[in-house]
Formats: sequence, C-alpha cells, structure tokens
Amino acid sequence: MEVVGDGQKAEEAFARNPAGTYDVILMDIMMPVMDGISATKAIRALERPDAKTIPIIALTANAFEEDANRCLDAGMNAHLAKPLDMKKVLTTIAKYRKT
Repeated sequence: MEVVGDGQKAEEAFARNPAGTYDVILMDIMMPVMDGISATKAIRALERPDAKTIPIIALTANAFEEDANRCLDAGMNAHLAKPLDMKKVLTTIAKYRKT
C-alpha cells in the first residue's frame, strides 16, 4: 500500500512503478496540486496497458448523481460517497481487485 498527498503524486507513483504494482487505486477527488479527476485522466493517458485497466475508485464527499457521472466519465470504475461505509468500500475493492 502506498499513500500520497495529492493527485500529481498519485499519477507519478503509478507512472514510476512497474505494471502489477497496484491492484486498485482509491482516488480522493478533492486534493491539492491536482484533483482526482485530473489525476485519473493523467493515469488513463499514460502509454502503458495497465493504465487503461487499473481499477480507480473515487472517494468523495460529492454524492450527487452528476458527481458520480463526472468520475465515471473521467475513467474511474466506481464512485463511493463519504462518509464511507467500510463494508461497501471492501465490497467495491473486491469487485475490481485481480485475483
């Protein structure tokens, strides 16, 4: 597990590590430097196959349908609204995690 403090660091961490390093990315939407939407688009735009397939799950206080759609349109796989229900978080991670 790796934790970073902003979207740019998330994109950089993914880019510098080899494919298979991460099973899933939990992406906060409201971060400094680069928000989660921009970070997701940057990851998806990388020229490596796993950038298109790594599961990215939005974690956000923005709980409206248009917020979820914005996350999905950016290339995220799922949207989880805060306050987080840990059972739902774990179920969502399990759904997308490679076995």
